[in-house]
Amino acid sequence: MPEARERLLELAAERPRFGYQRLCLLLRRDGLRVNHKRVLRLYREEGLWLRRRKRKRLPARLRQPLAKPTAPGQHWSMDFMTDTLADGRVFRVLTVVDDYSRQCLALEADVSLPGARVVRVVADLIKTCGKPVLIRTDNGPEFTGRALDQWAYESGVKLEFIQLGKPPQNGSIESFNGRLRDECLNQSWFLSLADAKAILGAWRLDYNQQRPHSVLGGLTPDEAASAAEGLRSPTAPSAPPPHAVNPLPPEPQPAVLAL
Repeated sequence: MPEARERLLELAAERPRFGYQRLCLLLRRDGLRVNHKRVLRLYREEGLWLRRRKRKRLPARLRQPLAKPTAPGQHWSMDFMTDTLADGRVFRVLTVVDDYSRQCLALEADVSLPGARVVRVVADLIKTCGKPVLIRTDNGPEFTGRALDQWAYESGVKLEFIQLGKPPQNGSIESFNGRLRDECLNQSWFLSLADAKAILGAWRLDYNQQRPHSVLGGLTPDEAASAAEGLRSPTAPSAPPPHAVNPLPPEPQPAVLAL
């Protein structure tokens, strides 16, 4: 299938940190009828293997289950990342993710992001996305400071802090940060802070609208959020039961003669 090979090479060049499974989903979105085995064979033949880091082996520990959201907008996660501009200045990125749909709600970049700035970003998000029940963060000073604590108390939003030294308790934002680092920060050269904001904004839209997620069944975050909202909406059209599809007219009843 020459067209599949050609399109695979184009997608791999556009998204060099995508593996064959995610590239297979993109090929299917383009209308190509391919299965994962054929894509894997083409992937190997073209030498498109990703270099993966070896994970440390950790001792088994008893893990406490965390509260899981049942719909979009219930639980958010926040964290910080850092990178460097071309002139050597270090800048930070505040990442905000919806734990249910995996949507990236915000990528706020600046050389300084104090607690008051975090409050402003979250308050602006609530105006467009609605108020979450819970926001999970680590124990950074911007999150544990007075500004965010007072805002959360006045707004009726619960702040949940993970245990010290246990980032897996905030797994959704840690996974997102890994993708952001691998697919955007490590692949980009930021000429200025304005340039970094533009690149991050474009990547956020692509992540939400185009990037399929295996944990979402191959849907993008926007598609997963729309599907969940459709299921929750009382006005959403529901499929009729099998017996209601093209119902047959009722059989005529015999007339009863009065004696």
